[in-house]
Amino acid sequence: MDNKANTAAQDRNQISVLEETLRKRIRHRQHISRDTVKDYENQFTAGQKLADQVDSFGGSWPFVILFGTFLIAWIVLNSFLLLRVGQPFDPYPYILLNLILSTLAAIQAPIILMSQNRHSDIDRLQASHDYEVNLKSGLEIMQLTRLIEEMRTEHKVQSDEMLKIQRELLSILRNQD
Repeated sequence: MDNKANTAAQDRNQISVLEETLRKRIRHRQHISRDTVKDYENQFTAGQKLADQVDSFGGSWPFVILFGTFLIAWIVLNSFLLLRVGQPFDPYPYILLNLILSTLAAIQAPIILMSQNRHSDIDRLQASHDYEVNLKSGLEIMQLTRLIEEMRTEHKVQSDEMLKIQRELLSILRNQD
């Protein structure tokens, strides 16, 4: 019985140490806003917002459909002018079209990368906030665990006392017979 009490006391001490460690971490992280994403996005410049819009549109079906339509119209228009007039503005193999596509890719790629870098920063901020929430949840779980352990220990003591009283009463009843 004494060994169990020592083990329970050691467990409570370990929980207290962990609890204090978590409290320190939470206090250290109090400067982080609850709405980290909005705070971060409020700092965006006009260029960064434009980059996000380019990223959003450049990776969408409307862009693919619009650009596919543009390519088909370019090819059809040049083929029609070749057949009707004999002089298209961009004859096959469409060197001007290739230049336009290369220029678009050269401009669009770094803009999309800038936007993706900002999204990575936002993900890191959200992960940091999630970590804070997990720390607080861990603290609450430790507090509940400690409370349950205290209740269990108290119940055990009460049960032992009741058992002792019942044994004494049983002993008294046996002696009366």
